[in-house]
Amino acid sequence: MTTTVPFGLAEQTEIAAYTDFVAGAAAPLREALGIGSLHVGSALALAIREDPSRFFNRAGGFGAGEPITVDVVAQVCDFYRRQAVSQGAFMVAPPLQPPHWAATADKVNLTPGNRFVKLGCDIESTLSAADGVAALDPGLRVGQVEPHHAQEWATVMMTTFGFTTPGVIDMAASCGGRPNWRQYAVFEDERIIAVGSVFFNGLCADVFGGATLPEGRGRGAQSALLTARARAALAAGCRWLVAETGAEGSGDHNTSLHNMLRAGLEPLYERLTWLWRE
Repeated sequence: MTTTVPFGLAEQTEIAAYTDFVAGAAAPLREALGIGSLHVGSALALAIREDPSRFFNRAGGFGAGEPITVDVVAQVCDFYRRQAVSQGAFMVAPPLQPPHWAATADKVNLTPGNRFVKLGCDIESTLSAADGVAALDPGLRVGQVEPHHAQEWATVMMTTFGFTTPGVIDMAASCGGRPNWRQYAVFEDERIIAVGSVFFNGLCADVFGGATLPEGRGRGAQSALLTARARAALAAGCRWLVAETGAEGSGDHNTSLHNMLRAGLEPLYERLTWLWRE
């Protein structure tokens, strides 16, 4: 078995995590937030009508055993229209793009957006890297989130990322305890200062939603959370670990990217986001 993460599996694991995180909420929350999802070919698409950030309006998993055709892309665009959102993103890995991708994107009026780095590795490589838990600052501890911490955990994650739409914190908190997830936090005394999740998708796991409060930064919290999540993924029977974060431009420094590199994750490719706008 290859030690390189299959690109199609990496992309499908990412979008499956986002879709379960959002669309797995209870029906009243889905209705209040205008949550919808679509499965077409190997791809999944997701949208939240009432979230002005538009961050969760995304589609991915393209090219994993299914051709990326104009019809598939058009179906996702139609889904965004039905959901009445003003913008939706297409995540298409460069190694999986067909030769005619530029023409397909042009035909449905997709435009380039931000760039992300897709990272991945064999979990054993992560666990042979620096032990983030051992290097955590004194006075801090990392642990799995229990049900009575779910709301605080979700508040730290969503507010740190700037998601303040009513209902989205409850949506995040409802993810706690689902079978394919583990949620972790770094505590200072009994207060949560940093959070991170891991989603299990068969042999592949996605590290998801790492966020740290300003007063907790620079103290090893995210490195500890990466180690804890890698251990959980190995225990769940996963072989590979994947993640994504913003690509660095000239003069940029993305702390999350460097935390992941120190934890043993390796860049697989840079992925350009393609945007559909109404």
